[in-house]
Amino acid sequence: MQKKHQKVQTLLDAIPHIKKFYGKTIVIKYGGSAQTSPELKEKFAEDIVLLSLVGIKPVIVHGGGARISELLEKLEIKSEFVDGHRVTSEETMRVVEMVLSGEINKNITSLLNHHGAKAIGISGKDSSIINAKPKADGKFGYTGVVTSVNGEMINNLIKEGFIPVIAPIADSAKPSHPGFNINADVAASQVAAAVGAQKVLFLTDTVGVLDKEGTLLTSLDKADVEAYKEDGTIGGGMIPKVDSCIDAIYNGVNKAHIIDGRVEHSILLELFTSDGIGTQFLRKDNPNNGIDLEKLINDEV
Repeated sequence: MQKKHQKVQTLLDAIPHIKKFYGKTIVIKYGGSAQTSPELKEKFAEDIVLLSLVGIKPVIVHGGGARISELLEKLEIKSEFVDGHRVTSEETMRVVEMVLSGEINKNITSLLNHHGAKAIGISGKDSSIINAKPKADGKFGYTGVVTSVNGEMINNLIKEGFIPVIAPIADSAKPSHPGFNINADVAASQVAAAVGAQKVLFLTDTVGVLDKEGTLLTSLDKADVEAYKEDGTIGGGMIPKVDSCIDAIYNGVNKAHIIDGRVEHSILLELFTSDGIGTQFLRKDNPNNGIDLEKLINDEV
């Protein structure tokens, strides 16, 4: 009987958080172990279905770097990274699109639908939802910089009851162009801003952003991020993640979070518990600033 009461209490504790996010859009960048482990894939799908059932509107933007690297190696196509961004040759671009828009996108969509969701898999090329231009004047090949995101189109899918699952391949202004490979973290940030998301969550293979002693940094703003990048605390593949978080919160998204996708139900832990997990990014000049007004009122009553 005690276990049953504990389960009921857990549900009751989640109610204020469910009310807070009801009707809101949450963008989730799906990658890392959460995308490759069979067990974690199942937990992820369960989390997304639950969000949808309680009135939250999830949008998934996925990566697939590990699978791309694996296939490029098998095909003996060389690939390199600069500051966490893949340099994409024309040959690499064909593999990137095949893996992201084909294999991974459809696998995620199928998984969610199997669990009872109403998911639809799309590429940034579909209806030119994501447009881009060459990054650093072509220094990164067919790796692109997002120039626009059609948030209205994505929101229309949400209004029809769909969970959009978006592959980060962007369209080009040139008809014969193969398109652009977009860093999935960057794409998630841009999509979150375009659809007016309440939050954007980045699932990664780390507990969050760590200082040089390995201690979790629980809350960061733009100035903090710049300081940590300058002294080398933040580097490599973490750079596009933290930059994407900062871009999101300075373009209308209330909060951004880097959370550990290796933890089962990490999405629910972040959204439906008071403590949350990982590193949160928020603007210190934001009047809302993460303050839970409802909680303050309840505490005073």
